[in-house]
Order: sequence, then structure tokens, then C-alpha cells
Amino acid sequence: MPDPTQPSETPDFLQHDRPPVPDIVVPRGVQPFHLQDKPVRGRLIRLGPLAEALLVRHDYHPAVTRLVGQTLALAAGLASALKFQGSFSIQAKGKGPVPMLLADCTEAGALRGYARAESEALAALLAETPMPEAGALLGAGYLAFTCDQGLDMDRYQGIVAMEGETLAEMTGHYFRTSEQLRSHVRLACGHTPAGWRASAFIMEKVAGEGGIDPTLDAEAQEEAWRTAVILANTLTDAEMLDDALPSATLLHRLFHAEGLALDRPRSLSYGCRCSRARLAGVLQGFPEDDLDHMAEDGRITMTCEFCNLAFRFDRTEVRGGAGRA
Repeated sequence: MPDPTQPSETPDFLQHDRPPVPDIVVPRGVQPFHLQDKPVRGRLIRLGPLAEALLVRHDYHPAVTRLVGQTLALAAGLASALKFQGSFSIQAKGKGPVPMLLADCTEAGALRGYARAESEALAALLAETPMPEAGALLGAGYLAFTCDQGLDMDRYQGIVAMEGETLAEMTGHYFRTSEQLRSHVRLACGHTPAGWRASAFIMEKVAGEGGIDPTLDAEAQEEAWRTAVILANTLTDAEMLDDALPSATLLHRLFHAEGLALDRPRSLSYGCRCSRARLAGVLQGFPEDDLDHMAEDGRITMTCEFCNLAFRFDRTEVRGGAGRA
């Protein structure tokens, strides 16, 4: 099979093959749970070796890598709570050293993400703070949570100003202001002896109906939620990033006395969806003059922001669409 990143005798529009990227699936990447008869549900997300495969494709500073890993785990956790066909994305746009951050997850658990950093601004920040949090990296701006189900379906989008020092705090602010939902979010990403690992713990207080003990009044439900939060606060990054500690075991440590019930786990996978055909279609939208300007030594190079692969096209084979007679 020819390398889809390079020109070949096969027409570009026919080349939909997956590029040479890791083929990794984490079977139990998302472990949903609830506490029986209590207004508490949640998910524990652990990317395992998928985090390493996604994160090392870019030469980020460790602080940026950590932020991207947290965002990937968060995207997987939020997407797994929805019923949809398409993709769920988290996008942050700010005025800080990392002005763009994006991660998305499909309904099947295919993950991808990237960040754009301004090298000089980042270096200045790192000189003051070796491992800055999301607030300092992103600066003032907004978070957008988008569920895109295709051209024929309405797109849901929630946008909120970034409030908080960490990405977890920003997400909690979104839940409170846009969803009117009480939540507890913890995110972890770090480099371990096994490589980069990323994890998310997301817990929500659900409405006092369906599946909740009818004898629990409002005060009892509130007490059940407070207890769950107190227990969740005992989680450590080391536990969340430990491959040797199964998710079911970790959740049992936290909630075994609170009626823990595990729901069906969901898989996560390496999910860049670029292809030669897709990028060729993008190029066809440029005027001929622009394509000439993009070409170097007779070739145009387009790099996928997600998988960081460079696709090369012969200029003579690319026909622009805009501005043609």
C-alpha cells in the first residue's frame, strides 16, 4: 500500500486510507458509574497508552503537553455522557501563550487534539512559572463545547468565558453557568515511567427523580452529594495515572460504602481523521495564484494539525477551484 502522505499514481480524491498513525484502542477507557438510590453519577476516564501516542506527536513543552492531555481526557468524559452521532469538541481561544487549544471525540470514542503555542510568549511565562496552569497558558478568552452531528442536524454549542486557574475549574464554571448542573471535575496528566498518561474524573448531581430512593428528601440528597464530593476529593493524580490500578478497583476504593454501581465501560481510540483525499479537497478551494505561492520546488505541503503528518502534493496535479474560469 502506498504512503498516503506522498504523491502516487492513484488520484488524490480516491485516497481515503488512514495515514501511518498508531492503531491503539483502550477497551475500558471510560468507566461510567452511579451510586445506587443517590443523586450521583459520573465517569472515570483513563487514556492509558493512548495518551502517549497522541501527545508525543508534537514537540510541546511539558506544560502544554499536560494541558492537551487534560483536554483530551475531558473531551472523552463529556462526549461519553451524550447520545449523538458525530463529534464532540472542546475548543479554547485565548490571548495567552497558548491561544488555541482543541480536542474532539466521536461517538465511538476516537480522540484527537492539538494546541498552538506562541514560542516567545510561552518562554516569558515559563521563565516566571516552570509549570503554569491552564489559566496562565490560555489567558483571557472563552471555552466552546460543541456537539456536531453533521450538516443535516442542528449543532449544539455552549460558550463560556474562561474562569479559573485550572481547566477543571473552567469546566465547573461552564456546568454551573450554562448547564445549571452541579459537578465535580478532576483532571490529571503527567509523564510516568510508562510514558505520558491522562485521566479525568467527572461527577454530577442529578435531579431528584428516576433511579433515586423516593424516601430521600432534598436534605438527604444534598448530604449524599456532599459525601460523594468529599470521597472524590481523596483522589490523587498518582492513582488516576496508574496503569496497574484498574478503574473498577479505584472507584471501589472511593465509593464501596455508598452503593457503587458500575455501568458498561466504553473504549477510546486514536482518532485523527485526516486523509489525502480530504486535504486535496481543501486545496481545491484555493485560487491558482495562492497555490503557486504555497508551492516549493514544485510541491505543496499540508500538515495535519492533529497527527502532525506532512502530506505532499505535486503542484501540477492540484487544480484550484476559486477564481477559475
